Amino acid sequence: MARITVEDCLSVVDNRFELVLMATKRARQLAKGADPTIDA
Repeated sequence: MARITVEDCLSVVDNRFELVLMATKRARQLAKGADPTIDA
């Protein structure tokens, strides 16, 4: 499995704070039963 770094993500998202907000939102979605978008 490939490692994704913060620097890789910052090429898509403008700043680290926004990245944290996006990760938090997705974690909450997964905790509530949302379907994963990748096979883990």
